[in-house]
Amino acid sequence: MSVIVVLDAGPLGMITNPRSSPENERCKDWLASLVQQGTEVVIPEIADYEVRRELLRADKTKGLARLDALKSMLTYVPITTPAMLKAAEFWAVARKLGSKSAADASLDADVILAAQAALLLREGDQAIIATTNARHLGLFTPARDWRQIG
Repeated sequence: MSVIVVLDAGPLGMITNPRSSPENERCKDWLASLVQQGTEVVIPEIADYEVRRELLRADKTKGLARLDALKSMLTYVPITTPAMLKAAEFWAVARKLGSKSAADASLDADVILAAQAALLLREGDQAIIATTNARHLGLFTPARDWRQIG
């Protein structure tokens, strides 16, 4: 069984942040370790969007360059129609269960991310979302704090 690590916007933002901090450096080292071990690490388009919009808003060109470089090194997963259909299904089920990660009228990036991760699964594989907040993401797809993966 192989594990696919799906980056959420939290770790992706720390990895691409041009300002160094001990936590950002730990996250970068963690990613390098996963890649060195041969773990498949993917960047879902929805996570790219969440990080990219903030880098653009703040005019952080170095962060944008890091994000683009990372996309060329890792697997990039675009948003597809099947992912959006699965996200709509996840959103509806979450609402029926009384569990939601965003306001009813909002575009819920968490369910889109969970749907993208769920569609990555191949026979015998496991996809784990690496995040800074596993609470909202774990309803449909395994999600753990990035520090607990590896």
